[in-house]
Amino acid sequence: MLKKTDKNKVRQRRHARVRRKISGTATCPRLNVFRSNSHIHCQIIDDVKGETLVSCSSVELKLENGSNIEAAKTVGTELAKRALAKNIENVVFDRGGYLYHGRVKAVADAAREAGLKF
Repeated sequence: MLKKTDKNKVRQRRHARVRRKISGTATCPRLNVFRSNSHIHCQIIDDVKGETLVSCSSVELKLENGSNIEAAKTVGTELAKRALAKNIENVVFDRGGYLYHGRVKAVADAAREAGLKF
């Protein structure tokens, strides 16, 4: 018999594998993406100090529908603006165990267009 596995547990395992290789520093922090069914959240994290430098979410921006690609683009653009205001230009992208597709890709593309380098 096949074991039933929770999609989120599989994602967390995949994210742990990625996190073994990716780490954010003060010079090049980590841009983390979390997506739920109804919203999307992004953070720029310095893993050495263990602190969040910049964050943005569709909840915070009070978007009408936080679970679509347009909301993801808005969050990515706003996150990049906030990061550039704090003199953060280079980041390493952490997709959080999600496929690089849809909303996750939209956040990354919008952040790149707004001026972040990764």
